[in-house]
Amino acid sequence: MNYLGHAFLSSGDELILTGNMIGDHVKGHAALEAFPEGIKKGIQLHRKIDSTADIHPATMRAKLLFREDYGLYAGAIMDTLYDHFLANDPKYFNNEDALKNFTRLTYEQLERNEAFFPAQFAAYFPHMKQHDWLYNYRNVKGMERALNGLARRAKYMPPIEKAYETFIANYYHLNQCYYEFIDDIIKFVKSELTA
Repeated sequence: MNYLGHAFLSSGDELILTGNMIGDHVKGHAALEAFPEGIKKGIQLHRKIDSTADIHPATMRAKLLFREDYGLYAGAIMDTLYDHFLANDPKYFNNEDALKNFTRLTYEQLERNEAFFPAQFAAYFPHMKQHDWLYNYRNVKGMERALNGLARRAKYMPPIEKAYETFIANYYHLNQCYYEFIDDIIKFVKSELTA
């Protein structure tokens, strides 16, 4: 899962949300100690979501479409694509307004915890909010921009155009992988949050 997925899986808890969203920018166990308990829990949840998503059978199948051209970046590409399918899943966002309301609330909650943003996340959060990255996962053009953003942040990633073409050409198959994955990851997160 990428930003929308991590926000969605935070169960509406503001501190867990903050930790979950900044998780990629907090490295190692020692770095966790600088954060309040709720944010720490969100960072740990982020790591568990990522590792569970990477080895899920549906994700493994989906990554095969990107592995030859993108190697280890196939996982990051799938994380981004899962956000598109989540944004369009009527079970969780039954219309555009539901997604828009969710993204607005997410940005508001994050802003209240800006003091805890690592420098890298703090640098691009204003762009995330201004260009509404979370909402724009919903449309295909937004996905093209999201993949281009991923390519800019991933130093050694090959040109991203082929990944976008593969996404479009295999849309139905990738959507099916998402449907096999989403209920499992939601169950996993619920059990983690109640443990």
